[in-house]
Amino acid sequence: MLKVRLQRVGRKNDPSFRMIVTDSRRAAKKSSFVEVVGTYDARKGEPQIKGDRVKHWISFGAQPSATVHNLLVNAKIIDAKKINVLPKKTAPKKEEIVEEVAAPVVAAAAPEVVEEVVAEEAPAAEEAVVEEAPAEETPAA
Repeated sequence: MLKVRLQRVGRKNDPSFRMIVTDSRRAAKKSSFVEVVGTYDARKGEPQIKGDRVKHWISFGAQPSATVHNLLVNAKIIDAKKINVLPKKTAPKKEEIVEEVAAPVVAAAAPEVVEEVVAEEAPAAEEAVVEEAPAEETPAA
């Protein structure tokens, strides 16, 4: 499958990119690509894109990367909405799962202990009521 992606060619701390059409299984850093369809200087922020060649490769099934897609939308070469390249960060899910698993185990163990305590207190309370009842009946009789 073909991809339209950026290939960094600038020196250290001076980013500039080639917009290339390449096979998706190959690394973007290698020089084996199908065609250069534009350039993008990140410092200037102005891409130079061969719009007709990009449309040609997209018609053949080439998929643009998210950043290239947004550059093409800005240049009005394709009509689409921008893609959120940097989604919001979310909390790690592993911690939440551990907390959820730990909480039910503790909650399940706690009611058993409470039931035992309640069961022990209830007969003692009934015995006290039984002893008091005859004492109250005797004076009333």
